[in-house]
Parts: sequence; C-alpha cells; structure tokens
Amino acid sequence: MQPIPSTNVDINRRIDAACAQACSAIAPAWPLDRAIAVNPHWERIGHSVRAIAARMAVLGDIRVLPPRAMLRQAWASGRIVAADIDEALAQLPAARAVGLKADEVLAALTELPALTRLPLLIDVLDDDPQGQRRLSWRQAITHQVSQVCAAYFDVHQADWQPDREGGLYTFWRTTLTHDHGIGMLMGLPDIASGLAALPATREDAERWVLRRLGLPEKAWADYLEAVLLTVTGWASWCAYLAWEARLAGGSDMHLRDLLAIRLAWGAILLECRDDEAAQRAFAALQVEWGRAPALLQQAENALLVDEVWQLAFELGYQRGLARKLRAVASLPAMPAENLGVNPVVDSGVEVQAAFCIDVRSEPLRRAVESTWPAVQTIGFAGFFGLPVAYTPLATEARRPQLPGLLAPALEVTERVAHTTTDFGPAGDALQTAARAARVDSFANADRWSAGSRWPNAAFSSVEAVGAGYLGKLARWLRPSAASRRSVDNAGLARRYLPVCRPVLTNLPLGAKVDLVAPVLHAMGLDLGLAPLVLLIGHGSQSANNAQAAALDCGACCGQTGEVNARVLARLLNEPEVQAGLRARGIAVPADVSFVAALHNTTTDEIEGFDLDLLDDVARARWARLQSVFLHAGDQVRRERAAGLGLDPRSPHAALLQQLRRRANDGAQTRPEWGLAGNAALIIAPRRRSLGALLDGRAFLHDYDATNDADGSVLELLMTAPMLVTHWINWQYHASTCDPSRLGSGNKLLHNVVGGRIGVFEGNGGDLRIGLAHQSLHDGTHWRHEPLRMTVVIDAQAEAIERVIAIHPVVRQLLDHDWLHLWRFVDDGGFKRYSQGKWLAVVA
Repeated sequence: MQPIPSTNVDINRRIDAACAQACSAIAPAWPLDRAIAVNPHWERIGHSVRAIAARMAVLGDIRVLPPRAMLRQAWASGRIVAADIDEALAQLPAARAVGLKADEVLAALTELPALTRLPLLIDVLDDDPQGQRRLSWRQAITHQVSQVCAAYFDVHQADWQPDREGGLYTFWRTTLTHDHGIGMLMGLPDIASGLAALPATREDAERWVLRRLGLPEKAWADYLEAVLLTVTGWASWCAYLAWEARLAGGSDMHLRDLLAIRLAWGAILLECRDDEAAQRAFAALQVEWGRAPALLQQAENALLVDEVWQLAFELGYQRGLARKLRAVASLPAMPAENLGVNPVVDSGVEVQAAFCIDVRSEPLRRAVESTWPAVQTIGFAGFFGLPVAYTPLATEARRPQLPGLLAPALEVTERVAHTTTDFGPAGDALQTAARAARVDSFANADRWSAGSRWPNAAFSSVEAVGAGYLGKLARWLRPSAASRRSVDNAGLARRYLPVCRPVLTNLPLGAKVDLVAPVLHAMGLDLGLAPLVLLIGHGSQSANNAQAAALDCGACCGQTGEVNARVLARLLNEPEVQAGLRARGIAVPADVSFVAALHNTTTDEIEGFDLDLLDDVARARWARLQSVFLHAGDQVRRERAAGLGLDPRSPHAALLQQLRRRANDGAQTRPEWGLAGNAALIIAPRRRSLGALLDGRAFLHDYDATNDADGSVLELLMTAPMLVTHWINWQYHASTCDPSRLGSGNKLLHNVVGGRIGVFEGNGGDLRIGLAHQSLHDGTHWRHEPLRMTVVIDAQAEAIERVIAIHPVVRQLLDHDWLHLWRFVDDGGFKRYSQGKWLAVVA
C-alpha cells in the first residue's frame, strides 16, 4: 500500500484532486423539457471503448458493449456472418496480437464474460446482501439519497420549498438526522450513533471518509467514481448543472456534495457496525481495492471477444451501406463553364427544401424528390445555425434553441407582428391585449391545478373541475384525429394565434447580415437560390408522454425547429437583409421567398408558418407544393406503417387518421420510433446518396468541398453535427446495451420528478436517464441495433486530417474507437481512417 503523506495540507489536496477526478467522469443529463441525447460515457472518451467497458463493469456492473444474447440472435439470423468476424479479427490489433481465432469468438457466445465488480463499503458491511429481511443497504441508501435530491432540486412541482441555503450536503444531513424511520428500514436501530459522527461540511466528509477507508491512494479516484455510479441518475443531473454553469462562465458544486453524501453513508454504517465481523469486512474491502488494477486489466482482456462481436455487428451494416451508396449513380457536379447567373434555376430546380439532418428526414426527403424532381432537398442542422434562446409571450420560460454544446448568444421573443419588419401601433395594442389574455388563462389554469395540490382540497377540487378532468380522460380513451398543436400556443387565445410570431430582438442590420451569410454559405445556398426556399424544422406529436421532448429533437435542447426556422425565414425575407447579402457577393434574386415549415415526424405531415406574410406568387408556389407533400407523406407513412402495427395498404386518409389518433392517445407508449436504428452520418453532396434507400438510419448533412476552399465548413461539421449525432448514437447504444442502468426502464411506470428534472421508475430508486424500453423494443424484437456510428465524408484526406489534428475531442473519438470515419474516393469506393492511416474498405 502506498504510504499516505503525513501533512494534513498535502493529503487534503490529494483527496480534493481524487474527488474532482471522479466527478469529471460523469456526463450530464438534461431535464425533460430540454432533453438532449447524450453519450453517458462522454467524459471518458479519452480511453478506448473496451477499456471503458471494463471500467464500467468492474466499478459499476454496467454494460457498455452489446449483450451476448443479442449477438447470438444476430449470428443465428444471419445478420452477422463469418466474413464479418474474420474482418473484425483482421482489423483489431489486440485480437491479432493474442492470436484470437474465429472459433474462439463463436464459442464465447454461449458463455458470460468473466467480470468481477469491486465492492463498496456498504456492500461488505451488509449482513443481508440477498435482501431476505430488508432492502439491501445499497438499495436503501440509493432510495434515501434519491428522495432527498428530489426534494432539494424540485423548484417547479412542490408547493412547499425546502431551505437550500446551506447546499445539498447540509440539506441531506439535516434531513437524515430528523428521519426516524430510516434506521428501521435499514435494520439499524442504533443509527443515531453513526449520525452523530457526521461531519458538518462536504469537505470534512470527503476527508473523513477517505482517510477512514485506508485504501491505496492510486485507487481513490476509482473508488469515488464507483460510489457515484450507484446514483448515476442524480450524478448526471448534477453534472448537467455544472455544465450549464460552465457555459455561463461559472461553477457548480452539487456533484461534489452528492459524492460526499454517498461517502458519508458508508462511514455511518461503519460507525453502526463496529464489531469484529465489520472489521473483517473492512479489511476485505482494502484487499479487494488493492487488486483494482489487476481486475480492470482482467476485465479488459475478457471483453476483447465482445469488442470483436461489436465490430462484426457494425461491419455487417457497413457492407450494406457501402453497397447502397455505390449503387447510386454519382452525378458529376456541373462544370463551372456551364454555370449561369443562377445555376440552381438553370438546372431545373424550382424549390429548395432544407431539412434537418435527423434520420427521420431521410425517407421524407427521398419521397419528396421522387414525387417532384424540381425540388432540391438539402440536409442541415435543424437549429439552422441560430444561437438563440426563446421566450414565449407573457412568460419567463426562456429556453435554449440550440445544441447543448453551445450557449445562446441571441434572444428571440414572441410578439404580435402583422408584417415582415414593422409592428406598428395596431400591433402594439394587440401585443398588450394578447399578453393580458394569456396571463389570465395561465392564472385560471394554475388555480384549478393548485386546488388539487393543497391539503384537504382534493375532494372539493374533483367536484369543482371533475367535468374538465373527465373530458381530458375521454380524449385519451377516445383520441381524436386532430393535427399537431404546438405547446408554445398553450394559453394563447385563438384570435391571436395567426399574428403571434417569434422575433429576433435588438439586432442591428449589419449583425443580421453577419448572422445569416455564414448560414447560407454552410447550406450551400450562396451558390444559387430557387424562387422558393423552405426551411423545414421537425417536431413530434404525442400525448401524456414525459419524454416527449426527446422525440422533438435529439440535439437542440428538446425543442422543435419551428422557432429557428421562422426566425431565419423572417430575416432572409427582409429586403434590407437581402440587399446586405448582395453587397457581400451573394446572389439573392429579387423574387425569392423563404418559408418556414415543420415536419411532424409522427405523422409525416409538413406545416407552413407565417404564410400570410408571403406575396401572391410565393403563396401560389407553396400551394402547388401541397400535393407533393401529400403524396410524399403518404409514401413514408406506408413505409413506416408495418413497424407501428398498422396496415400499409390502408387508404391514404385512413392511415393518416390512425397515425394522428396514435399521437393523441394518452395510453400510447410508442407514438413513433424516434431515432431508433440510427447508424450513419453522411457529410456529402446529395448526389452521393440521391435515390439510395437508407431506411431512415442515416443522418444526411449536405456538404460541397468545392465551395469550402479554406475547410472552415468541414471543420464546423466535424466539430458540431458530428459530435451531436455521436451523442444521439451513443444514447441509443447505451440504452440498448444496459437498459436497467443507462436506460429509463418501463415508460408505464414513469413518474415525473420535480416537474421537469427527470423520471423515477415507480416511486423511488435512482433518477432514470436514457431512453425508455418502449422506445427501443417493440415487445418482441429490439428496434435499435447498438452500432457505433459510421461517418462518411466527401472531402480530401488532407482536409479531414487537418480537423483531426487541431481538435483533440475529434481525435479522441477516432483514436479510441467511439465512431468510424470513412471518406469517398474517386473510384466510387471508400477508405476508412485507422490510427492516422487511410485503409481500403472491404465491403
């Protein structure tokens, strides 16, 4: 055992560093109303996937790689074939180094990997680990800490708010000392003696416990991380608070408080169990953690077979992806000498439609293109490059409308606006009236809901508003076929709906042009504009769904793309902004119109916004598109129908009504499949994938290297959309590989915590993170395959390598196998990036 330095100052510094290191390993989890898909291993990408898989197994009994039962099924069905295993063995240096053979890989499918979880103090002290007489102490402590956190962090749901002045640790300490039932729950009638020893501060608790444990110093950070993994959900919530604080230039210590609480619980139990058996258990803990490095290495070795199967699983998908992309006739770009003043119009394009890169957009883009070839579709990040926060009318509900990697820099508010640029006195009067009407509506709604929360008011509340509740229940039992209604319209009187719009505030003309010019360039629209340009965000439609925001957008803080699309369209329609763009060399035709729209991913309908602001010609073009959207939407609905248990042969109107009723059904746990199945990101001109049936599994971001001389757009795409889609990909991967720890369990049992923080499964346990089982499994089969994303880029090797060289995060993702990177090559094939080299793709 490494000797501990004798000075208090030095040991305190080392303890503080170990605690900080453990906390730095926890990835954030965003609240329900701002749901962002996150790789739960994000803070660990500096290590290989297999090393982290071993670490999570030994420290927290968490699975990172696909379970062997799933792989066994994939092998039996032919989804993975012998050639995939052979190629995986050839690609993995570690497999080659130990001479691993295909027959050994196959034999492992019938076995469980030899993985040993290191115990915590609460485990070795528990004299009833099977829970025959009571909850195990691990379960009881997790429940108690979770309930305290739910009370402490709830600022939206409870009518009585606790005193948070001293911080989370102080609140927990006070709560615990007044909880007279916890000792009985845990089988510790003398718990008071342990509580009396509790340090008063978080810092003292960390130091007291870590000194008392007597663990080898090199094991401190590992032990502390294992402690946090017992409350993964709340640790992730605290990490989110720290993430948000850092974006704002500050800091947050709640995660350290949570760590101190969990550490202190172990010490309390040690104080309560100061007998010979406890001392033996305590000594055994020290011995076990002395073996931590050896156990971690043993687990990493054991998981080599699982890494081979993971890669083989991916190679099977990649083989099909390569075949589909090769089959597409790669149309050559139009030679420069043939380009006219407006090459888009010259090539026969009448409408450009920019969709979000979301995998659910891929089938609809394909359907629109096949229905009317005069529509050119474009893939672009669904927040449309606007770093904004949005505040609806008469509320203080400011919310970010951009990926969680970024902080808002601009403000958008909702207000009454009759024209593109001018509000006018009439608009100001309507603004005041609309605000007052909405405030009254919210006040009445709050009065009714408060009546059911106050003590002794429940029965009278039912009598007073029972008909309203029965009406809501009836709508769930007999859902209507109504179309999607925006949550932003809640409380807004119907007469104000047509004229209430999101408006960018306090931005001078020059700044507006500075904002939109790079967006047009990144979208490729600076090369030419069609007469009608659609900016199509996306949103979902579901009822009674705590995780509804996760279906809206996996990146943009759980919001739809409506606000961003409307704001950008409004800016681009301003004559002064168009003039400013022309002054910068961007050809903006005088007759061009931009229209904001929304793709409802549950029903595959497209809704337009602010159409009253368009001129007659633009409205006529929009009207012509409606039959295109009708036929394209019907095509996609038929493709999706069987996967939702519907008959794809149903008449058009009947099928659409069925999808709408599913969306409005409060008992429906699978209104849509979200991003299940996601497996690839293609950064390339649309001609590289035009017509390919990608099955709604690929993110599609348009990129033209010939319009990116300095590589700045490629750098942006590899450091923003590529990271965001990686987060989405790994949230689905993790929720599938370990539904019990990294998924949120059974949606039927979800109870919302704190109004927006997250969900419990049932009424306790840890805060759940990740996706519900129903979002991944149809009751018989998994709808998501846990594959690491394959990124395919159409750019020169040197341009890609430059981005890798200057961005450590991108380099870590690639060097440590968190995703695959390919590039198109001139012969129609592909090369893959591997440890700084480009190798031929065998497919």
